[in-house]
Amino acid sequence: MGTVGYVKGFLGGAAADEPRAALIARDVLSAGGGAVDAAVALYFTLAVTLPSSASLGGGGACVVFDKKSQTIEALDFLARAPARIGPSVDRPSAVPLNPRGMFALHAKYGRMRWEQLVSPAANLARFGNPLSRALARDLYAAEGPLLADRESRRIFTRPDGSIVREGDVIEQLDLAAVLSLVRRAPGAFYSGPFARKLVKAVKEAGGSLTIEDLRGAIPRWRPTVAVNYGLLTAHFAPTPGGVTAAQIWTALTKVESYRSADMEERPHLFAETAMRAFADRGRWSTDGLDIEVPLDDLVSTAHVETMMSGYSSDRHRPAASLKPPPQRRRDQGAATSFVVADRKGSAVACAFSMNNLFGTGRIAPGTGIMLAAAPDRLGQGPWAVGPMMVINQNVYELFLVAAAAGSAAPSAMTQVALLALLGKHPIDEAMGARRVFHRGAPDQVLIEPGKGTKMLTSLRRRGHDVVEVPTLGLVNVFFCPKGLVGDDSVCQVRTDPRGYGLGASE
Repeated sequence: MGTVGYVKGFLGGAAADEPRAALIARDVLSAGGGAVDAAVALYFTLAVTLPSSASLGGGGACVVFDKKSQTIEALDFLARAPARIGPSVDRPSAVPLNPRGMFALHAKYGRMRWEQLVSPAANLARFGNPLSRALARDLYAAEGPLLADRESRRIFTRPDGSIVREGDVIEQLDLAAVLSLVRRAPGAFYSGPFARKLVKAVKEAGGSLTIEDLRGAIPRWRPTVAVNYGLLTAHFAPTPGGVTAAQIWTALTKVESYRSADMEERPHLFAETAMRAFADRGRWSTDGLDIEVPLDDLVSTAHVETMMSGYSSDRHRPAASLKPPPQRRRDQGAATSFVVADRKGSAVACAFSMNNLFGTGRIAPGTGIMLAAAPDRLGQGPWAVGPMMVINQNVYELFLVAAAAGSAAPSAMTQVALLALLGKHPIDEAMGARRVFHRGAPDQVLIEPGKGTKMLTSLRRRGHDVVEVPTLGLVNVFFCPKGLVGDDSVCQVRTDPRGYGLGASE
């Protein structure tokens, strides 16, 4: 179950999908570190405790708000495909960008020493840590393919050959050595003797990597995708998942009013909006992860009005009639996310992906690094990664920080934000509310189980094909309903009750 950290006079907090990582972030905040310091320590802990989604071999994206400089921007370090995948490669792998992404984040906004932030993760890998319920769940889901790899078996099985279970202590000595290297000299991961060793190990694991790929793996600081609503501005990562979330937000705050829609219409309105946003993604999302269309154009009121044309409050529009029609994709949503905010009002929201659960399912021998899968056009990739942040742009007060995982991440994250900010629901209600999702193809509304049949009846009456699924996304959120304004603030750090994470406040 998720947990809540609640304080009056906010001092700092973090929410993550894995409890140990959230606790280490809280410790950094308690020691005087800022949001970025806590985020760096949190990530490297995840690399040890949740390698299914956050290995050193993967990538991600962050939105960062620095209160002191009144700056909000995004850092893109998604795990992209190498320049060339040879014919002998049987398990194409992505170029690892997480270590360099975290170093770029720390170099610009960090306050504590880099070594202090990597050390907790290195110690966990060296001396062992109890397997969390979050990782145990992922291991259970990928047990067969994962244990076909010799290196993975060595780490994730008991002496009798059975897979490790929750509470079992696992040691990752090869990974500890790599983290110690990164702690001393982060650049050594991408050049020199270790880089050559990594390239060789990746090839042994059936992957694809060159020294040139590593040298060219550079995180990019980019402007956020910003959408104004009254005095508030929602900022999204400039990634496919972030743009999709931004389009949903624009549609429901500027085109079709989510706030004025009655409670019965809202699930239909949200499903119709998500369907159109995911269909529109097929127009501007290329085979790669870079978006060639100007991002401001994609969230302009004029474009979103066109996207929402034909919306009816009492009737579903068939997905096939949309222009362009939705593309069928697997949309691998295997990812993890976290949010961190500090006492000074700065914050970080990040999401990480291996482009598939456990990436390629193989560990590069001698490194302990689980390799991310190379993204492809069919849906294997970080397509849903895209955290968000809401601030008052006039006085630079922080209201909401959110990030999510799962193929429904853009939809789940915006649904929580809309309920909390526009619907004025308590954050617990917003997080626990029954979620709906429409990805366009197939033409179905996915809905979580819940009490009563009123929502199902309403959707079906409007012509929707409704399918129940266990969960739709895992969201982490920091929320101050009146803004983070020092000692008068009442803020909450919340992790999704659908998962096994932790919200930890200082």
